[in-house]
Amino acid sequence: FVVLPMAVPPQPGAGGLYRLMATWGWTGKLGAVIFPTLVTAFGVFFMSQYLAGVIPTELMEAARVDGAGQFRTFLTVAVPAARPAAAILALFTFISSWTDFFWPFLVLRDPKVQTLQTALSQLMASSGNNPDMSVMLAGSLMSIVPLLVLSIGAVAAAAASQPRRPPPSA
Repeated sequence: FVVLPMAVPPQPGAGGLYRLMATWGWTGKLGAVIFPTLVTAFGVFFMSQYLAGVIPTELMEAARVDGAGQFRTFLTVAVPAARPAAAILALFTFISSWTDFFWPFLVLRDPKVQTLQTALSQLMASSGNNPDMSVMLAGSLMSIVPLLVLSIGAVAAAAASQPRRPPPSA
């Protein structure tokens, strides 16, 4: 049931999601772009598969034997183990929402509240047959810089949180 929504493109559900955002009064606000991408089917599947592979059941049982309840076991065992995957998932989610054009184009119609991708598209459309390519390329570079910074930061955080293994003895 979790994998099936990943096989369906987001466009068929855009009408219902737009109506929901209109009901909440969020059309034209950045919250309408951010909120739908916070929890995705991919994120649930990715984290559940990662945690199932990285946390042995013996560790969970040992925490229970030591007297830890469900919430304490979650905080002391699952959360530290999930940090590397959470960093990578946050990176994937940010990249997905940052590069999205379709959904922000639907919900953000005000020229004052736009994402960089929709603003570049509007600039290109308004300039007709002779767009100022230096402005377009500068905007494209501005859209790539946050992705590069976050990618380097997420990889560094994931690498730092991995346990260090001693070198094999000869």
